[in-house]
Amino acid sequence: MNKGSQYHIKWATLLILCISISNAVFARRDGVMNMEDHDQKRYYFGLSFGMNTSAFKIRPSAAFTMDDSIKSIQPGWGPGFHIGLMGSLRLSKFIDLRFVPKIAFAEKRLTATMRSNTEETNTIESIYTQLPLQLKFKSDRMQNFRFYGLMGGRFDYDLSSNARSRRSNELIRVKPIDISAEIGFGLEFYYPNFMIAPEIKISQGFLNTHFPDNTIYLSNMVDRMNTRMITFSIQIQG
Repeated sequence: MNKGSQYHIKWATLLILCISISNAVFARRDGVMNMEDHDQKRYYFGLSFGMNTSAFKIRPSAAFTMDDSIKSIQPGWGPGFHIGLMGSLRLSKFIDLRFVPKIAFAEKRLTATMRSNTEETNTIESIYTQLPLQLKFKSDRMQNFRFYGLMGGRFDYDLSSNARSRRSNELIRVKPIDISAEIGFGLEFYYPNFMIAPEIKISQGFLNTHFPDNTIYLSNMVDRMNTRMITFSIQIQG
């Protein structure tokens, strides 16, 4: 994991900590158990919104090792945000099945460094329809607070994919479909009429999203591109 991703994880973790401290103080100030019957619900719904940062993991092609004009191809992390809905099905006291369809805007960067030490940066912008299915493992409720962990998979469709683009100024082409594994954790805070749950997730794409195009010079230097994403979300649940 590079310095850019470590920075974003530390930043998101610090933000979750700050939110958690302020919520914990509020949730415990009157000693009242909020939404006592919530844990008995078979299912419930909510909203999800937040920020993300994403980047490609690059595997150079055989042509790259024989090329004498490009020194390196470095992926860079870019910002983004998302908004969506959430549906949660109670499987047991400690396990929920969760579906969180959302729209995510993301940005990833590729920087090619030439032998002359000049750099050329290409920004890839994506608009994803994301369909994550997750298992949520919950701790015991501690008055108006709970910790949980997440694991699952996600299907992504990039609505702005340029795989079939005919524009001559493209530097790399990206396929629209990806499948990722996700893992994360979050905290739930119970209020009288709703819950707030800050969470952080890390995902790793399995599919090669590089769409080869022999007419694009940089495309010839890349064999495989996998997407990585760090997501910070706030869930508001009823």
